[in-house]
Amino acid sequence: MNYEELLASRKDGKLNKTRLPIGDYYRQQIDGKYRSVVDIAPELNNNIKFSEALKAECDQNASLTDQHILHFRPQTEGHDIIRLEMEQGQYQPLRQVLNDTPAIVAEPHFIEEFTRQLLEAAAYLHEQGVFGVCYSPQTVFLRKGDNAVLLTHVGSHYLMMNDPSQLYYGGMEEFVAPEVMNRGTIDHRCDIYSIGRLLRKIFDQSDMPLELRNVVKKAVSESPEDRYSTPTEMLDNINRKRNTYRSLITGIIAVAIAGLCIALYFDMMPESTPVEFVKPAPRQATDDLIDEGVDPAELGVTSDGDSLVAVERASQQEYQAKAEAIFRKRYEAAADKILSKIYNKANMNVSEKNFQLQSQSTVDELMKAQQEISAESALDPARSQLIATEIIERLTDQKKKALGGSNSLGIQK
Repeated sequence: MNYEELLASRKDGKLNKTRLPIGDYYRQQIDGKYRSVVDIAPELNNNIKFSEALKAECDQNASLTDQHILHFRPQTEGHDIIRLEMEQGQYQPLRQVLNDTPAIVAEPHFIEEFTRQLLEAAAYLHEQGVFGVCYSPQTVFLRKGDNAVLLTHVGSHYLMMNDPSQLYYGGMEEFVAPEVMNRGTIDHRCDIYSIGRLLRKIFDQSDMPLELRNVVKKAVSESPEDRYSTPTEMLDNINRKRNTYRSLITGIIAVAIAGLCIALYFDMMPESTPVEFVKPAPRQATDDLIDEGVDPAELGVTSDGDSLVAVERASQQEYQAKAEAIFRKRYEAAADKILSKIYNKANMNVSEKNFQLQSQSTVDELMKAQQEISAESALDPARSQLIATEIIERLTDQKKKALGGSNSLGIQK
């Protein structure tokens, strides 16, 4: 007998007690060993339709072969089934697991495996023509050791009852689809709703993974038509979003490593660049030239005055070229210094989350430098942005080719 069982024996002899839609689940000492049982609620056993449905569920349960299905054996008293003796094993309700070890939600791969197994088990039940209807922290079990999902009790067996929503879902209404509570159609989509509600409940005290947020939002839609049509469709959608997210993270890390190499290369090459300012070239009006005796035809001015004079055009082109040259030189040096703040030896082993935050700060600083140098160089903002992008891409390509042993530099997850 372990410590938990010892405490239970000092109380009422019942361990891990929890409410199921059809009665109370608990572990109790039977013949010197603790076994899991479900006491059928007496008020339900008085209902003839419920008794018939319970017998039908017991008959079908014996034929279910999926590894995530808990089997049970009915115990009778007269013509009534008063108790279900569950199969032997170490398992407990999800609610108790979340209460005792809430940090399990943050464990690597727990939610991924839990969601996959739950949806696969639901898909198996649907293939047998039945639906769970209520997936809640009380009705879903986890096996001790590997946290494998285990299910018992199939809700759709009890649809023949006059008002099943009131008789056996008391206290678990939030996990039952609205159409079930309103005596509507029961199909795959009511289980989709229930599973979505369960996933949302699990993350009451923590952030839901990005790949689950939109999926769960669709799953718990009030209208059945807006939900996923099958558990398999929901699982496929989760996997697609998860793969996309992981590819994005991989890309970010690859760019980060390349940037780190750039920073390490330039970190040993400090350079101070004098600030140069360019004043716009003065523009001489055509009217002034005419007043001074200059022939407009010699300067290339048409009779309509629609074109710049040749002298002014040449001056503007020379000014633009000089402004671009100054911007290129100053921005390349400024970009190197800004990138070195994050891509250096001190930041080689930061966590992925901190690295992304610092990267965003660096991007903001690069944009600010581009705007300031563009203004000081009297260069058009749109043109300066194109040049800045070209400089960053060129530097990145050069350093990728010179990277060599980049696998030894990485970001901690």
